[in-house]
Amino acid sequence: MQIVMNTNPEKVKCLIVGGGPAGYTAGIYASRANIQTVLYEGLQPGGQLTITTDVENFPGYPNGVAGTEMMDDIRKQALRFGTDIRLGAVSHADLSKRPFTIMIDENHIIEAETLIVATGALAKYLGLPSEERFRGQGVSACATCDGFFYKGRDVAIVGGGDTACEEALYLANLCRKVYMIVRRNVLRASQTMQQRVLTNPRIEILWEHQTREILGDASGVTGVLVANKAGEDIKLDIHGFFLAIGHKPNSDLFVPTLQTDEQGYIKTKPGTTRTNIPGVFAAGDVQDPYYRQAITAAASGCMAAKDAELFLCDEEI
Repeated sequence: MQIVMNTNPEKVKCLIVGGGPAGYTAGIYASRANIQTVLYEGLQPGGQLTITTDVENFPGYPNGVAGTEMMDDIRKQALRFGTDIRLGAVSHADLSKRPFTIMIDENHIIEAETLIVATGALAKYLGLPSEERFRGQGVSACATCDGFFYKGRDVAIVGGGDTACEEALYLANLCRKVYMIVRRNVLRASQTMQQRVLTNPRIEILWEHQTREILGDASGVTGVLVANKAGEDIKLDIHGFFLAIGHKPNSDLFVPTLQTDEQGYIKTKPGTTRTNIPGVFAAGDVQDPYYRQAITAAASGCMAAKDAELFLCDEEI
């Protein structure tokens, strides 16, 4: 989309969009390299970690840390090195030529020499009111992140693809029992993953079942109500309810200029964060359909800043 210029644009060396672990880490590295860096946090400053409870798998926090506290720590570190962090979200982007023209909140235009897209991805949920009520209190979209909290307990996971199978197997190593709630009579996963799930004694697949309601109290999730093919309700006593029905990368604003896969994840050149547009880099979950961890997002934020630094240096030679 071509942006109509009706004001004097602000000129920026490195613009970062997205305020999660990828964006903040990119800010740390770019600012420490003495690159003028502006970061817009988007609609959810701190990213999805701000809606989780404790984080126990991020290095440097031996006793765990609240997601909001960890993101605040990383944000403060970026501020310390000079990253100009602002509230606001991209409303339009013109990547047809450099400097790239980015409009923020429909009223502020920035011309950026380099752009780091770190807008993340959103997990898909079922849309149940109880799902929202118990999010972070037993409802999770990341078994790797939160499975440890249910060690030795019974849990349920919704989904039938490769991700659901992988997460069910991960949970089976920790939990006493894993119910897989599958709405069809087959799994969509690869044959290898199917075989592993079907032969795991701790996993019970509930074929052709639908989730009706998540049950709980002040302590969190205590059960789930599912309906079988005949429409009969069945109550399962569980403490953790996991979703593995997909993610939606926040890449719509940059499509079709940036190349994406069929799910919408921005494609980057192997081993780098470079996109198909020179000077545009992608970091974090918006370009990662597989790992989706805070630590891998932070690592790719570092890579994006280093890639942007090298790009700017090459231009000056």
